[in-house]
Amino acid sequence: MPDTTTQTHRVSDELQLSWAGVTDRGRRRENNQDAFLVSFPLFVIADGMGGHAGGEIASQSTIARLEEMVAEGEVSDAAIQAALQRAVDDIHDHPETTDEGTGTTLTGAYLDRTDDGSARWTVLNIGDSRVYLARDDRLTQVTTDHSVVQELIASGKISPEEADGHPYSNVITRAVGASELVPPDYVSLDLRDGDRLVICSDGLTKELTDYGILHFLREHDDPGAAVDAMLDAALENGGRDNVTLIVVRVALNESSSAADESTSAIDDSSSTIDDSGE
Repeated sequence: MPDTTTQTHRVSDELQLSWAGVTDRGRRRENNQDAFLVSFPLFVIADGMGGHAGGEIASQSTIARLEEMVAEGEVSDAAIQAALQRAVDDIHDHPETTDEGTGTTLTGAYLDRTDDGSARWTVLNIGDSRVYLARDDRLTQVTTDHSVVQELIASGKISPEEADGHPYSNVITRAVGASELVPPDYVSLDLRDGDRLVICSDGLTKELTDYGILHFLREHDDPGAAVDAMLDAALENGGRDNVTLIVVRVALNESSSAADESTSAIDDSSSTIDDSGE
């Protein structure tokens, strides 16, 4: 498999982002219903679902509308909502859309600005694809899955360890295109030097534990090398689904990093990984 290229963008004198993304059909699927977009300032993944070509229609329509939005120059919650509504209309109007629950997840982040002009991430999510934050050698899941299994975990009816083998493990409760559009959940994150975002479809998390993801981030600082290593591991572990992932790395100069050191949008007490894995 060829090496994935890392792209770099200097946002300002204080901030530089580097990123890489990759997608693969996996070892058991006939086609790839995932799609992704890495176009500064937006980094997103769509994991399609639906019979025949339905999943591909949903994911590709959603990514195409978001790509148009970036090209038009406005990336905001309101602009994303408008683009997703256009994508829903495209999905419903497509001649190959089926009645088998055609839709797609959408998960990712865009670089935003606070009222005082400082940079931050706005993380968005619909469905069960995920965004993780790697910070200070720990990994935190930023997004919350919109799935039946997550609701069962939240209610205490099953444990996280029971989720993967649960008969409803693939049933999601929100999607783009499957019904009336529901706005994404949004989470804001501050930026620190060395932070990495991992944006991935469930084809990755079916094959790698959180500790496995953290392991490959420890081994590979370069985003391109990290996504290639995680993809290879997911395929080697079975590749039961399409696998798509993006890694974005933050580099801040010393003065900017020191200024941000005292703040965090995630409670560090909830971000420790159990080194025993699952």
